[in-house]
This record gives sequence, structure tokens and C-alpha cells, in this order.
Amino acid sequence: MWQKGSTSALTCLENAHSKEAQERNKVSGLPHACTHAESDLDTLPHRSHYRELRFNLSQIPEDETIINSELRLYKETASKVFKNNSLIIRVYQVVQKRWGSDADLFLLESRKLWAVDQGWLEFDITAVSNLWVMNPKQNLGLQISVETSNGTAVNPQEAGLVGRNSSLEKQPFMVAFFKVRETHVRMARSTSKHRQQSRNRSTQPQDGSRGAMADYNSSDQKTACRKHELYVSFRELGWQNWIIAPERYAANYCDGECTFPLNAHMNATNHAIVQTLVHLMNPENVPKPCCAPTKLQAISVLYFDDNSNVILKKYKNMVVRA
Repeated sequence: MWQKGSTSALTCLENAHSKEAQERNKVSGLPHACTHAESDLDTLPHRSHYRELRFNLSQIPEDETIINSELRLYKETASKVFKNNSLIIRVYQVVQKRWGSDADLFLLESRKLWAVDQGWLEFDITAVSNLWVMNPKQNLGLQISVETSNGTAVNPQEAGLVGRNSSLEKQPFMVAFFKVRETHVRMARSTSKHRQQSRNRSTQPQDGSRGAMADYNSSDQKTACRKHELYVSFRELGWQNWIIAPERYAANYCDGECTFPLNAHMNATNHAIVQTLVHLMNPENVPKPCCAPTKLQAISVLYFDDNSNVILKKYKNMVVRA
């Protein structure tokens, strides 16, 4: 249940507002609520290769619109058997259960990481959350599966994924961010802009790198290539009549100068590094590398098709992650 005063809710909110979560969340200033998983079906023998989580969304007010919803799982270091392996964690929507056979599933998101990694993982479940609010009967929960890089199924518990049988502060939970009034949105955007300006000031090149950028006048000097915040509103694009959720999402974009030396945070390719060096030697004939994304992520979109059917589809390369 969506609670406000219980120990469970307080722990959930503390996890959502942790320093690590604050750095990941770009909409943390919006009204939101947390709920822990109400069921965790991974204890039966025939379910040893996956885990099912159920969240009760019935108490979300009807006039609330979820603009961002995340599943958060805590991962501890995996069993020593997998210590040198990479693992793939997949989060599915359970579309339909079948007696005596595997359920029909829809892949929401996947994540590849090392077995020794530990900490909070977040998965975007915005579209399916809105679907469940619109039609609670379709809320059959989520299924979590883990595999090694060669496709071998791994018990989620052995992979280090914490379930409901662990301490409360590490149990799986869901956090949902709700739409607010336009006046509040403007205030949030203004605050975000101020914070962004502060970040820009704090990430200016150090004295050691300013000399390498001497080919630019200080008046028109740009910041180094990096990821910038960009929130896309489907309503502002005029798509609100057919896109149900999300109403907006963090698309982000890359911009800035790729000037020698290329810092580690730029994730420069070897080609970009070589091109930068050649540009220094022959700037008139060889341009600098362009600032471009190196990692993109998909989002799930809930929309009406031409026949007014409600469709949940995953679109690739919609979000710049790095």
C-alpha cells in the first residue's frame, strides 16, 4: 500500500532521497510516493530462476498522473561462483499468466553489470505503472530474471539481488513521481536552471587545461563536451492525444567542445583522440571531433494505435545516458 506514516514508507523515502538516488534523479523535486513490494514469489523450487514482484497501486488518487516511475533493487556481491562473471538483469511486465507454463512477458529494461557490483539499481517502469493505474486488473506484477553472459540462468538470490526477506532498508521498492501544477513546474525548472549554472561554474577546466584551449577567445569559449539535461514534453509536441505515458521524459543531449586534452568523462573513442591530435597539427584541414552520445537507452511508451487499442512498446535510443 501507499503509506505515508509507517516505518516501511519512511525507509522507502529515505532510500529514494539517498545521496546516490539524488544524483540519479532529475525530477526529485516533484511530489512522489514510495511503496515496497507486497509479494515476492521466488521461494518455490520451480521459480528458482526468476523472481516476481507485486506492487499495490490501488491507492494512487485518480486525479494523479505518474510522469516517472522507477523500480529500485538492491544488489549485493554475488555468490563466489560468479565472481568473475558479468550478469544480465532483465525486468519484465507479466502480461498474462498461463496454467502449467511460463507467463507471457514484455521486456521493460535490462542491465549488464559485474557479479561483484553492489548498490542500488533503478529501472524505468513509468509506462506500465500508468497502465496498471488505468486498468488494475492488468497489474500482474513484474518478473526479474538474471543470466550470465553466456545465457545461463542464475537464481536472483545467488546473483545478489535482495528480496523481501531481507532488512527493510534493502528491500525492493517502487517510487512514483506525480504531475504538479504548472506554477510548481516553473519553479522547479527555475531551480534546476540555477543548479545547472552552478554545475557549469564548478566544472570549468582547471588552469592546467586552459593553455591547451588557447585557440579560443575567452569571450566565446564553450564548455567541454558533456551531457546536458533535456526534458521532452509530448504535450508540447502536440502528441498528447495518442501518447498516454510518459507525459515527458529526460531525453538529454550532448554538447560542448572536444578540445585537447580530452578528459576521461568524455568517454572519447580512439578515433576521436587521434583526430584531436591531428587537428592540433593541421587545424585548417582537419576539424575537431564532434560531441556525440556514447551510450543510449530505450524507454517504454504507452500509446493508442490507429484502432484506439492501448499499446505498450519499447523504443530504442531515446535517452542519452553518457
